[in-house]
Amino acid sequence: MNAPDNERGIWSSKLGFIMAGAGSAVGLGNIWRFPTIAGQNGGAAFVFVYLLSVILICLAVMIAELALGRHAQRNPVGVYKTLAPGTAWKYLGILGVLTGWGIASFYSVVAGWTLGYVFKTAAGAFINLGPDEIATVFSDFTTNPVLSIGCHAIFMGLTMLILYGGVKGGIERWSKILMPLLLVILVLLVVRSVTLPGAGKGLAFYLKPNWSALTGKSVVAAMGQALFSLSLGMGTMITYGSYLSRKDNLISSAGWVASLDTGIAILAGFAIMPAIFAFDLDPAAGAGLIFVVLPNMFNKIFLGNLFGTGFFVLLSVAAVTSLISIVEVPAAYFIDEWKMSRKKAVTIAGGGAFLAGIPAALSGNFLDWMNVIFGQYSLIIGSLGVAIFVGWQWGASKANAEIMQGNPKFSASTAYAFAIRFMAPVSITALLICLILFPDAF
Repeated sequence: MNAPDNERGIWSSKLGFIMAGAGSAVGLGNIWRFPTIAGQNGGAAFVFVYLLSVILICLAVMIAELALGRHAQRNPVGVYKTLAPGTAWKYLGILGVLTGWGIASFYSVVAGWTLGYVFKTAAGAFINLGPDEIATVFSDFTTNPVLSIGCHAIFMGLTMLILYGGVKGGIERWSKILMPLLLVILVLLVVRSVTLPGAGKGLAFYLKPNWSALTGKSVVAAMGQALFSLSLGMGTMITYGSYLSRKDNLISSAGWVASLDTGIAILAGFAIMPAIFAFDLDPAAGAGLIFVVLPNMFNKIFLGNLFGTGFFVLLSVAAVTSLISIVEVPAAYFIDEWKMSRKKAVTIAGGGAFLAGIPAALSGNFLDWMNVIFGQYSLIIGSLGVAIFVGWQWGASKANAEIMQGNPKFSASTAYAFAIRFMAPVSITALLICLILFPDAF
């Protein structure tokens, strides 16, 4: 038996799901990781491959995850136990739950940094500091155990408070508030960035493909970033799909979520790339781009402290909308499989992720290791498993039948069957092989 509806919940509207689904997908991966990787991989050419990956591969997997969740009305483990009882497929669901838990543990640490930088920037901590001094501030902040664990605890606590409210009162309600706020802040930053003197060089780098800069590693990075950004392979969309009504159109719902996620990633590039070139900074600066390079840039523009504070508020909002969806995966598992109350399930899921994240808060090397295991390999293996299960075990015909529940005029069943049976598995397998051969591609 499933858990009671008042514990599981259901979206009150399609808009509620779209905002929550987009909130899940939109996070640090869009606003921090996307511009960083784009800058390291040639700009516009990377963006082109990224967009192709979203359209040709990721959408098929997202629709598959939503169809699985809605059909079984269960968490990732429950889905496979329901649709393939007595088989080893349940371990794919367990991998999804563990991946969500693992990502939540280190994601909250990085999200805590963004929260800390809101207050640092607002207090003027970077005013009149040079690049080396700003880098020292970042190093001192992230290696301070009290500050790092404290911000991690605050961020996870905020996430748990939202999840205590349930699907409608917590996730959906706050997604409807936070997602528009995120978009407004981002648009303001884009306007400021593209109007800086010298921003044209950054726009050319971002919009005019330099195909000679596109390498095999760039293609791997673009495909991997697309899977990471859209929250695929960790059970999030399966869980969110289980809260959908049978009347909802899965194709349009997935399309809206993917479009909003991709659009915000592209906007983040417009907010960052022109500014980097306007101040002759290095677009391939890597992870330090956000916490070291940008504070230096904000020092050099009119009202930079205000825009800097707004930028880190934006990062914090994006991080919390993603983290609530990630923690919801293990919480839904406890609600469905262990028949726990939502409050108890969220406490165990969030509290466990907080404890597991303490080593990442104390060691950057451990955080990097967690990212490789859960943020790369687990996501790719999970996405591959979903494509194979839907395409070959459960069957593309059953997936199409589920799609037609809310979209009886769906006419692309043959194309979708081809995408989920062949295109997605082959592409993701190639991505996994390339990642093994080029582990530094991400």
